[in-house]
Amino acid sequence: MKPNPLKQIITKQKAGEHVGIYSCCSANNYVIEAAIERAKKDNAPVLIESTANQVDQFGGYTGMKPADFAKFVQDVCEKCGYDFSRIFLGGDHLGPLTWTHLPEKEAMKNAEDLIRSYVLAGFTKIHIDTSMKVADDDPNTRLSDETISRRGAHLDRVAEDAYQELLKTNPEAVRPVYVVGSEVPIPGGAQGASEDTGIQVTKVEDFKATVSAFEKAFANEGLEETWKDVIAVVVQPGVEEKDAGCTEYDREKAKELMAAIKDYPNLVFEGHSTDYQTKIKLKELVEDGVGVLKVGPGLTFAMREGLFALAHIEEEAFKGTNVETSHLIDVLEEVMLEKPDKWAKYYTGNENELRIKRKYSFSDRCRYYMPDPRVQAAIKQLMDNLRSLPEVPLNLMSQFMPTQYTKVREGVLENDPEALVKDRVVNTIDEYLYATHQEKL
Repeated sequence: MKPNPLKQIITKQKAGEHVGIYSCCSANNYVIEAAIERAKKDNAPVLIESTANQVDQFGGYTGMKPADFAKFVQDVCEKCGYDFSRIFLGGDHLGPLTWTHLPEKEAMKNAEDLIRSYVLAGFTKIHIDTSMKVADDDPNTRLSDETISRRGAHLDRVAEDAYQELLKTNPEAVRPVYVVGSEVPIPGGAQGASEDTGIQVTKVEDFKATVSAFEKAFANEGLEETWKDVIAVVVQPGVEEKDAGCTEYDREKAKELMAAIKDYPNLVFEGHSTDYQTKIKLKELVEDGVGVLKVGPGLTFAMREGLFALAHIEEEAFKGTNVETSHLIDVLEEVMLEKPDKWAKYYTGNENELRIKRKYSFSDRCRYYMPDPRVQAAIKQLMDNLRSLPEVPLNLMSQFMPTQYTKVREGVLENDPEALVKDRVVNTIDEYLYATHQEKL
């Protein structure tokens, strides 16, 4: 049994070092390759998380079970020449999230199987989220801290039992650490995200009540020792992305909440929805006590930007020739219009506003359509077409990917279409690394 290195975040934060880690919440291959290749450059660890709706015991919307996702990440590590033991795999919002239409007994049974499958697959950072109501909860009454923590502690007991089972086949398995609480929109983003409802910073009394309730519930489950492995509590520090912007972190508004973490020597905050914060704001979050910065759509948004830039280069490069271009941008739009279930309830506006949001919204609902076979075929054709050229033309690269153009000219980036897309993701990752200093872990 090995201790979990993520605990170093607490040790360093409490010693006054502004060290944290960013969490790459994505199942996109370009994004994960970019994160791992960037970590290799610094010989740093990387945290990769899947959410309960992405990956579950039935396959989630990605078609992957937890063991499949772990194998997927391991395969990327082998491709990149990166030590898989330097990867932290995390499970996000694990609980009855996707079974809220069921009564508690059935929803929690599914949640138990979910947690168990994640731990047995070697995931070492487990966010237990039981904040959502299930079918037999009173829809008109706030779910109590006692109910949330009771369900959460029960799932932690399942996780601990699964870890003991894992040790029988892998005595060197790293012990999981846990995150509790949920002060954020549902995974995937808030519905109607174009509306600025005014993000509220978590109240200090609510944060403390959450910690107290969970500590008591863990004790009731006989998990007093395991409580020491709870490293973070999810809070809302006042950040959220919108379709065309984001609510930026305001240190002054969050100062009372951030001061409260000093009362807990074994805890840091976990900040969700930190996408599109500037690197200065991300740095302030870490300095103020947020040990884990979650980012999801911000990474796939950058990846989509890279693909669109290449699609524009492709159209210019092959205009007037007999080469059939990928029409990637049009294909993506067609697929999204044919299958509106993953964006329609999130976007509002007239037809032109919806058209822009489908492509360019910061909530990046188009990421759910990237695995579609037609979209994948268009991406492959895009890459094949550009690779049929002696190189991606530098003049077009300068026009559509100026940052990557400079890197190619300086000899630090390969002139290859996939390398260019991944480097666009790295632009975003670098802003998080500026804030976290995770190479110190």
